[in-house]
Amino acid sequence: MLPTIRLLSAAETHTAIPDLCEVLADCVNGGASVGFMQPYSPADAEPYWRGVAEAVADDATLLFVAELHGKIVGTVQVGAAQMPNQPHRGDLKKLLVHRSARGHGLARLLMEAADREAARRGKTLLVLDTATGSDAEAIYPRLGWQRVGVIPDYALWPEGGFCATTLFYKQIA
Repeated sequence: MLPTIRLLSAAETHTAIPDLCEVLADCVNGGASVGFMQPYSPADAEPYWRGVAEAVADDATLLFVAELHGKIVGTVQVGAAQMPNQPHRGDLKKLLVHRSARGHGLARLLMEAADREAARRGKTLLVLDTATGSDAEAIYPRLGWQRVGVIPDYALWPEGGFCATTLFYKQIA
């Protein structure tokens, strides 16, 4: 079965919260440095996704999901609301693919959908940061992202200990 990539509305985001919680908890417990510490349960993720749903309702965030067999197994966000002097820029956030669904090209499909929709909404530049040395870091250059540099001791790995972050940008239009 082919994956489905969709941009969710606020109402769809609220409905999807249980699946989104599962994806986030799986990624954090798998070692992804995306802002949360282990142990991390789907219940721990619920307040985060409720906040995302509010941002989607405010048109501040674009939320994309990847579905396999009718279940959400991946997601990415574009922070679309920027300061008045940055209307052309978006922040790519939380590219997450459940460990059980990796290897199907979902990260690439999610990123391509985010690029297209951000460009359609007038964005010409996207930026992101990702944990240095993570599996995710290797994805971005293959998708046309330019590495800017590394900030040491930027955050903590979910199991503890400092990790650096690598900054990337991509011009999309």
